[in-house]
Amino acid sequence: MSAFVTPTEPTAALAIEAIGEELAVFDDWMDRYQYIIELGRTLPPFPADWQTEANLVPGCQSKVWLQPSPNPTTLSFAGASDAAIVHGLVAMLLRVYSGRPKSEILATSPQFLKDLGLIGALSSNRGNGVAAMAERIQTLAK
Repeated sequence: MSAFVTPTEPTAALAIEAIGEELAVFDDWMDRYQYIIELGRTLPPFPADWQTEANLVPGCQSKVWLQPSPNPTTLSFAGASDAAIVHGLVAMLLRVYSGRPKSEILATSPQFLKDLGLIGALSSNRGNGVAAMAERIQTLAK
């Protein structure tokens, strides 16, 4: 099994829409946090030998690793974190961005994180970390 995340929705926009609908099912943020943690459990295993300094995302309070695929036409990612909620946030970001053409990644603003209320609902350190992950993905797509 590949460590890289394969998209379940055909476009990043549809992935964002699906995540928004899934989060809207829950009335409070404690239930949403539990859902996000469950999302993290769906990530493929991240190889231990990829947990390197080069793959660490700077700006995250928790340790977060992102490994891009070497595919020239689409950019897929493998990711992991040492914190359960952050691992779920990695899964959410990779659901949107992994397996997409670089042009689609660059055209998909991480603004959706604010629009879905995620940035405001997280601690400032976690919010900054999610923004750092999205920025790293955008940088790798350039």
